[in-house]
Amino acid sequence: MLGRTANGLYWMFRYIERAEKSARLIDAGLRMSLTRSHATDEDWGGVLQSSGVRDIYDDLYESLTSADAIDFLLRDRSNPSSVLSCIDSGRNNARMVRTALTRETWEATNECWLDLKSRLARRVKAADMPEVIDGIKRMTGLIRGAFHGTMLRNEIFNFSRIGTFIERADNTARILDVKYYVLLPAVSQVGTSIDNVQWESILRSVSAHRAYGWVYEAEYKPANIADFLILNGRMSRSLAYCYDKIVSNLGYLAREYGERHAAHATAEQTLSSLRGHAIKDIMDQGLHEYIENFISQNNRLGQEISNGYRFY
Repeated sequence: MLGRTANGLYWMFRYIERAEKSARLIDAGLRMSLTRSHATDEDWGGVLQSSGVRDIYDDLYESLTSADAIDFLLRDRSNPSSVLSCIDSGRNNARMVRTALTRETWEATNECWLDLKSRLARRVKAADMPEVIDGIKRMTGLIRGAFHGTMLRNEIFNFSRIGTFIERADNTARILDVKYYVLLPAVSQVGTSIDNVQWESILRSVSAHRAYGWVYEAEYKPANIADFLILNGRMSRSLAYCYDKIVSNLGYLAREYGERHAAHATAEQTLSSLRGHAIKDIMDQGLHEYIENFISQNNRLGQEISNGYRFY
């Protein structure tokens, strides 16, 4: 396969996953602001920071407000990680590799773009926000469903899935980081009922609330929730699950092309680390520090894949 085609597939699915991530971060920010007795606009600084776009926001806006932050994450074209920017970029990549996709996958992608372009043509009212966020999650899920249900399991599938799971791992890590940033000033509330409600909000923002209840029948505990989202290999958005799929798909490519690259060793090392850690070790090290290190290593893997498979 041409590196340019592999690049288009990889980034198509990264952008689709990133669009959903931005919607989930907004959802996490809204849910946590509702559980805080003294919520302020500054709380959204943590959401922007976790999305990696705080500097861009500060360059464009004189002050931080919740309305501007939400609009920036949803529909601002100057934000490359906004939902609208990501869906547009994802569709452009899909159009570039149109012949590598099934008709159902292309149509789901195009319909998502048309729908969101209409929904996000103007600022979203607060009352309409839940419906819009649910719509984004539903439509991006339809793209993945169409792809998964109709594509041949070959290198096209592998590059697409690798892009999905590298982005998803980054997304889960950043949503966990929202918890760190938003609650950092409220150390006195750690371990209280308010703290537990906010951890529950994190689970809901990654659609893992019910699944968590199936695994942990006890009350919401930060260590259990962090364990579920980082180390539980059965949870489809956990870091361990994402890296299991990344290693698996890289393995298929190694067998297909008869060669390995630096990316293979990095992915296997990360998966081994996730399987070898206990959540107590991570919490003792510091959740924020662990997440920062993970995001850095995940970015490195993305670059190694780009170099190894000549995405140019």
